[in-house]
Amino acid sequence: MVGMLRLRGGKRARSLINPSYVACWLLICGLATWGPAHAQSLATADLASRREKSESSGRNIQADMAMASMPGAEWDLANAESGSPSPPEAIVGPLPSENPQPANGNKRYASFGSQVGTVRWETAGIFAYITASQIAVTKGTRSFHFQDEGWFGKSTKNLGVDKLTHAYNSYLLTELIQARINRKTGGARGSALTAAILASGLMAYSELYDAHKKSSGFSIQDVIFNTGGATFSVLRNTIPGMKEKVDFRLLLMPNSEIYTFKGKEHYAQQRFLLAVQLSGFEEFQKSPLRFVELHAGYYAKGFTARDHEQGEIPQRKLFFGLGLNLKELFFKTPRSKIGRATGQVLDYIQIPYTAIHVD
Repeated sequence: MVGMLRLRGGKRARSLINPSYVACWLLICGLATWGPAHAQSLATADLASRREKSESSGRNIQADMAMASMPGAEWDLANAESGSPSPPEAIVGPLPSENPQPANGNKRYASFGSQVGTVRWETAGIFAYITASQIAVTKGTRSFHFQDEGWFGKSTKNLGVDKLTHAYNSYLLTELIQARINRKTGGARGSALTAAILASGLMAYSELYDAHKKSSGFSIQDVIFNTGGATFSVLRNTIPGMKEKVDFRLLLMPNSEIYTFKGKEHYAQQRFLLAVQLSGFEEFQKSPLRFVELHAGYYAKGFTARDHEQGEIPQRKLFFGLGLNLKELFFKTPRSKIGRATGQVLDYIQIPYTAIHVD
């Protein structure tokens, strides 16, 4: 997932836009398209199972279906052969007064191992990609060693932008794996934690290659930010309402080349931000403020070779501002596949020039 590129002078940088990310976005788009169909298939299978049970007990299935489609209706069994006055479970689910029980799929995939098994091919594919890409860019090796890359200090190579890149990559990978688990299990409990463990493991595996490169080393800082990104995904998907309120996004500011794929220049284009969506708060859902987002983020400048040649001083920047909630404005209830896919992408990418930011 980390896709390494060789730099002039022997330095290294990680490219954020690479084939693995294209695959990630395609899978995310696919989830938006296939999710409703998958849910419908689960409902159909459950309905068929309940029909069989109902027929075996001599009930009228059509009468059951009619009552199941009427929420809160009283079920009259006075004429039932059993003579029992207690209401049966509705075909499409429990009665509103009952506590809903976990789906059979959730029980089947309750363990960590069973959830990992549902994404074994996705995990293997990412593992193979990391292996192939790291081998391709590794030019010189040595024994395992550590390297202190620092955090966000002015003496660091990229002023900490590379650390946020690690956090974002791990966060994005966790989100993707969890979405795949949920699709295949019908939303198994604990999928967020399972995805975080898998994503953190894959990112740590990638870091092991750095530990044997002459130009780098095993960075504790990288591992911490990898874990942080995965942890944020867990919090976002387990704290009620947080997913609708907070996004972790990447903003790529275009330069003269539109986007630079290597070197420090691509780090200089990256801005990472947290977006608080007012549409996620009940108080603003019927107000024009639902189209507004609150932004807070970080970027750096003045640290590239070209900047040094021009005498620029490295600068670390915190920024705040207001953004336009494009998803709420255009893709809140999309009917097309393209609309659903675009809405998914907007959870992770901030479109340039759709917000006002102040350093």
